[in-house]
Amino acid sequence: MTVETAQALARNNTATPVSGMVIVVGIPSAGRRDIITAVIPHIARQTRQPDEIVICVPTTDDVDTKALSRLPCPVRVLVSQRGSCKQRNAILDAVPDADVVLFLDDDFLLAPSYLAEMEQLFLKNPDVDISTGTVIADGITGPGISVTKGLELLRNNPEPSEATPACTAYSGYGCNLAVRMSAVHIGGLRFDENLPLYGWLEDVDFSRVAARYGRVVSSPRLIGVHLGTKVGRTSSLRFGYSQIANPIYLMRKETMSLRHAAHQMGRNLLANLFKVWRPEPWIDRKGRLNGNLLALRHLVSGRLAPQNIENMD
Repeated sequence: MTVETAQALARNNTATPVSGMVIVVGIPSAGRRDIITAVIPHIARQTRQPDEIVICVPTTDDVDTKALSRLPCPVRVLVSQRGSCKQRNAILDAVPDADVVLFLDDDFLLAPSYLAEMEQLFLKNPDVDISTGTVIADGITGPGISVTKGLELLRNNPEPSEATPACTAYSGYGCNLAVRMSAVHIGGLRFDENLPLYGWLEDVDFSRVAARYGRVVSSPRLIGVHLGTKVGRTSSLRFGYSQIANPIYLMRKETMSLRHAAHQMGRNLLANLFKVWRPEPWIDRKGRLNGNLLALRHLVSGRLAPQNIENMD
């Protein structure tokens, strides 16, 4: 992936490790300038600051450079083609010397100890290549969570027990997914750009490929809140199509089992079928259902492909 623009927003855009590892926070975003401005400054609350924050957007208008310049660590803005997988790959390409890249959604709030705990997890467990945290509240399943409410939830969350270990996970959750860069280099790991735009299930695909080289774990000590902000997300028709097309694509690619793919598709299709009559105010169930049905028609006719959403309105 060619990066068209790279802009330094701090005194020095070369990451300098502050402790045992070089840790980069990577954030793909598009059309959500206000969200980035409201959320990203809270990274300054980390007890272990990242060595660099790299934000990848389709246009520099998607970020408020003045607000980001006040962060206590270097920040870079990359401009690349739109698409979660393309933007994540651009971030990987831009930080070859990092030890760990933590990919965050632009509406994810970290507990202050998150990066410090994550660094210790990777230092103490050299066989771990992917880690994901514990999301104590996820606004993606509801109307969304405000920044103020998210910070309150983090403040009131009890400290996890020291004895609670990380456990093996099927995949990382894309809103907070950390990857060891040595695995990226050795395995040639990439996010699959055949999953365009929102990249539904790209985290599962990436995790299952990474699992060939090391462990994928979930840690109860890596705490965060996913606000699930609704602004700037892909259309319901496209998302509904991806709910069917992407699991089938990953099943054919052998990075998702038949059981997991069937569960994903069945759960979403049934939810859209039954809730279309009394939809939640924040979800366009009719649009999602139409996308599901279009994907099923394409499956029967042999035209099913995740990339088809790029030609939809």
